[in-house]
Amino acid sequence: MKTISFLTVVLFLAAAGQAQPAFQERLQTIIQPAGAPPPAVSVKDSVNYLIRVEWKEPKGDPKFLEVLTTDGNFNLDTIQKTSVKINNNDVPVTLKFNGTLNALSDTKGRLQLFLGRTVPYVTSSFNNGMGASSSYSQLNVGLQSTFIVTFGKAVVIQNDENGQISVLVQRMKD
Repeated sequence: MKTISFLTVVLFLAAAGQAQPAFQERLQTIIQPAGAPPPAVSVKDSVNYLIRVEWKEPKGDPKFLEVLTTDGNFNLDTIQKTSVKINNNDVPVTLKFNGTLNALSDTKGRLQLFLGRTVPYVTSSFNNGMGASSSYSQLNVGLQSTFIVTFGKAVVIQNDENGQISVLVQRMKD
């Protein structure tokens, strides 16, 4: 019976310790041998990266977007400059760019990204007596991929009859 009570107290203290960082620090000083140096903390120099995505359509000027980030996640939701006309109404096209950048060395990194947009399309048309009207919906389209980049060197990530998409990741200097 004493063993069960002891285990209950230990489990309660462990759960309470997870909820309270100050308790964890006190517990660490109790567990750590006297005179032992504190645990080493690894400090990595943070670096900014400029991610540039450029897309070229067969009959149009190249378009691009740039995002400044560091190691980790990034997310951009925006509206494109051009819109689609449905019944003389401008329907916006949204652009979504998100992903994760992990530096592998000073010259290479792993980039996981999603680049997409919403494309409005007419779902039905009808005449309400005052003129034609349409209902529309939006379709999410895009590319999701993971690849290795060499900092400062562009890489083509998609190429087809609709155009070409390239990505350039530059490691920024101080």
